[in-house]
Amino acid sequence: MDKDSGPRIVVGVDGSDASVEALRQAQKLAGPLGASLEATAFWDYPQMYAGYVAMGIDQFETAAGNILDEAVGKAFGADPPDNVVTRLVQGHPRNMLIEASKDADMIVVGRRGHGGFGGLLLGSVSSALAAHAHCPVLVVHAPEAG
Repeated sequence: MDKDSGPRIVVGVDGSDASVEALRQAQKLAGPLGASLEATAFWDYPQMYAGYVAMGIDQFETAAGNILDEAVGKAFGADPPDNVVTRLVQGHPRNMLIEASKDADMIVVGRRGHGGFGGLLLGSVSSALAAHAHCPVLVVHAPEAG
């Protein structure tokens, strides 16, 4: 997308509660800024040994598209705001979001990090973005239950 087309916020979507909340928080920022919000999901083929053909590998893009549509529906209901566009990208989320950050005004992702210090650690994608993105990064926690 062209930088001259106005501000753009890219949201990494993986279907988790944290990424649905990332969509909602990104829209709270995008509205007053007049920014477009690009909800982006990623897919790729699994790494395979040479010559081995996995059954069902043709469904990865479709599954990612379904996850993206469901997440946008959870975040905004049946009628998403006019500034929201969806995009499916083949590639690893970490690498592709860092690349997207070159032309974005902000990247927003949910925190899914797991580890011994649960609430203190970022996931691999969010921590790579915090270290390597070319624009500001917002890491959003999932809303607390209850």
